[in-house]
Amino acid sequence: MWDLSPSILAGSAGLLGGIAFGYAARMGDFCTLNAIESAAYGGDQRRARLWGVVLGVAILALFLAEAAGFALITQSPYHMIAFNPLTAILGGLLFGYGMALAGNCGFGALVRLGGGDLRSFLIVMIMAVSGFVTLAGPLSPLRVALFPQIEADSPQGFAHAFANMTGLSPLIVAVPVGLALIGIGLAHPHLRTAPRTIAWGVVVGLSLAYAFIATSVLRLGTFEAVPIEGFTFTAPLGRTILYLMTSSAGGLNFAVGSVVGVVVGAALAAVWRRRFRWEACEDPRELGRQVAGACLMGVGGVIAVGCSVGQGASAMATLAFSAPLVFVSIVAGAMFGLRQLLRGFQSA
Repeated sequence: MWDLSPSILAGSAGLLGGIAFGYAARMGDFCTLNAIESAAYGGDQRRARLWGVVLGVAILALFLAEAAGFALITQSPYHMIAFNPLTAILGGLLFGYGMALAGNCGFGALVRLGGGDLRSFLIVMIMAVSGFVTLAGPLSPLRVALFPQIEADSPQGFAHAFANMTGLSPLIVAVPVGLALIGIGLAHPHLRTAPRTIAWGVVVGLSLAYAFIATSVLRLGTFEAVPIEGFTFTAPLGRTILYLMTSSAGGLNFAVGSVVGVVVGAALAAVWRRRFRWEACEDPRELGRQVAGACLMGVGGVIAVGCSVGQGASAMATLAFSAPLVFVSIVAGAMFGLRQLLRGFQSA
């Protein structure tokens, strides 16, 4: 296996993981915005509680893998970049508000694109461009000046900070947190009566852990040619488009493979459920909101160093300092955006 180039290995690992992630998310209706909207305005907490199962499984699987020597959590970007509360809050708010306007996050747009929703294709493209404009384009100098990303001198995670202070295993923190999150999720009676939804949530959680484990194993086996990565869908959207057009932007890697894999996995699930159908935007006002929302998500996701999946799920699985604050900020931004949209509909 190691005779293959690191880029092919990483891209293949991302493709396989993305297929599983996209398929499970489509089958289990795992969606950030839908979870927030249904809990806040629909009186249904099942999707929100499913996040507890997903995150709990991801935390337990990832930290147990680290204890066994198969995961390098402290070498992930969420632990190597110094925690900055300002970027976490501002980036999260921008992303959450944009997510409400667009009606999807980057990952959700990929999943819906796999089901034939051409509106989501527009969101993906706009988000990819705005993200790269902020990451490496004209807005990059301003971003670096206002929100510099400084390399940390110690792991930026709760479990590993505890381990450094006490000399004990990070599992002492990770296991209780993971079990508590699963317990919170399963405490909802309606979720407990949906075993298939729970099962797909477990698959989503294992997929999140898989990303770190796969890239860790590849990093060890390729003399550090492959970086440690988790699933995230802001900058990888732009990298995928650039790679497909020019084979540039870092070439084939785990992120590019994962983006393609999510679309493929979601498409397979849509066909299996007989829900694949082509959809397009018919309302110019809706189109305008989606374009504006996608732009804000691209900018906010780069500033926050992750999206609702990148920080809210992947970084949370590593128990990074940044994850809870970014996730709360995303939820707050989304709630504000949803409330604004609802008031607009009521006054129309």
